[in-house]
Amino acid sequence: MIPAVYLLAVVVFGFAATLLRLPPLVGFLAAGFVLGSSPLPNLEFVEVLGDLGVAVLLFTIGLKLDLRVLRRKEVAGTAVIVMTVLTVLSAAVVAALLALGLNLGATTPGGIAAVGFALSFSSTVVVVKLLEDRDDAGSLYGRIAIGVLVLQDIAAVAYMTIASGRLPSPWAAALVLLWPASRLFGKVLDRIDHREMRALFGMSMALLPGYLLFDLVGIDGDLGALIMGALLASHPAAKELSSALFTIKEILLVGFFLTIGLDGVPDTAAFEFAGVLLLLLPVRSLVYTLVVRALGMRRRTSVLTGLALTAYSEFALIVVGAATDHGLLGAQWPAAVSLALALSFVVSALVNHKPVSLVRWLSGLLPHRPASTLHPDEQPLRLDGVCTVVFGMGRAGRSTYTRLYADGESGVLGIDNDATKVEELTRQGFNVLEADATDQQFWERLEAVHVSTVVLAMSEPGANVHVLDWLDRSHFEGRVLAIARYDDEAASMRAAGVDVVINLYEGAGEALARAAESLDSGSSAPDSDVGP
Repeated sequence: MIPAVYLLAVVVFGFAATLLRLPPLVGFLAAGFVLGSSPLPNLEFVEVLGDLGVAVLLFTIGLKLDLRVLRRKEVAGTAVIVMTVLTVLSAAVVAALLALGLNLGATTPGGIAAVGFALSFSSTVVVVKLLEDRDDAGSLYGRIAIGVLVLQDIAAVAYMTIASGRLPSPWAAALVLLWPASRLFGKVLDRIDHREMRALFGMSMALLPGYLLFDLVGIDGDLGALIMGALLASHPAAKELSSALFTIKEILLVGFFLTIGLDGVPDTAAFEFAGVLLLLLPVRSLVYTLVVRALGMRRRTSVLTGLALTAYSEFALIVVGAATDHGLLGAQWPAAVSLALALSFVVSALVNHKPVSLVRWLSGLLPHRPASTLHPDEQPLRLDGVCTVVFGMGRAGRSTYTRLYADGESGVLGIDNDATKVEELTRQGFNVLEADATDQQFWERLEAVHVSTVVLAMSEPGANVHVLDWLDRSHFEGRVLAIARYDDEAASMRAAGVDVVINLYEGAGEALARAAESLDSGSSAPDSDVGP
């Protein structure tokens, strides 16, 4: 009966959040605090589910991770500088609060330093969910954010190892064997079908050679899940494997958000502490923004990175908990940090929900710098001669692009925000650029070269509708063609004035029907470019 009550609370509060046009995680956090304050007993398996969710999340991050990104100055430089600045700033704020009479139990200088270090991290869970919801994990600011998070996670694991005073087992050296073993795992993946076994394989990789093996030799299991994903990132089925785990991961992460509030509502001192930490959130965002900007990024990229990395990290709970266990902090500190963490999640979700106007305003406040001083990936786009733009260079987008050229179209340009995909297609001879469809400057450039046709071929639900909004804001007067996966999506695009809307599944059915007719008539079957 109690699990049913928990499930009901999750559904009710999650649905209430969506009705208020808030991300569901806001509702999950609220459900956790309500359940924690109720007389119902805590269900231990909820925390287990949350831990599994974080491990699977880190595994999926690894599947999309290009380790070369971690060496770039905009990633490594941002991580080192920001962690140093925020550690000093956060420790100073904590020390000032204690001097003003904040009482959260016993506190030592080492404990203050630990809290400052814990508060210098950003939330991996919140940021990755945000990037996935926007389909921005492959964008430039998304790659910077994920790279910074990975380096922060590694720093946190190193701290935990040092603070515990327990060195990893000598058997930890044997973990290097996972690199050649990953090739064997890849061959197994090649022989697994595309249904439930693929998801089970992904879970097994994240939790067995990933989490479990690392944990057994004294290294944080979450880091193991991340590394295991990175070892499989080069496999052709890595993206499909990540997609297969998406729903499982989202459900498991509900347990993580619930767990944050299950200890109940903290005392007044904890609220005072959390309130001050919330006031620091704009400062955190500003520090990230200024550092990324100083390292050569555009104003918009810098602002998006700063906003995405605003929330405090779930690792803060682990670090503060360890400091409490070692006697550096009093017993009330974990609850106070937990409250600050939950509230920062809410603020981050609200700020990043639809940040277009905010990003534009904040970008205008940053000083201008010559384009020649920007990072190579941030140099102005060259769109001369472009007449047709295909958004989304997945299978459907590539097929559309190829058919347009085959039919004699010139000036066709593909747009995608996944740098890896853009790099691969460029090698194959496609005229394709990495760009973000929510970038106002990009639309201004399109308008300047008088593009006449736009093809919306992005496969993610809602993405084409989102770009259609930008076309409308930019007063685009050319033709618009789009694909849709769902009837309601197709209907909304037709209502918005799209010239041609093709339902992918209906299009495939029509292609098969034409092929069948061709076979009946004895002629060769026509080629079809319809693809998911």
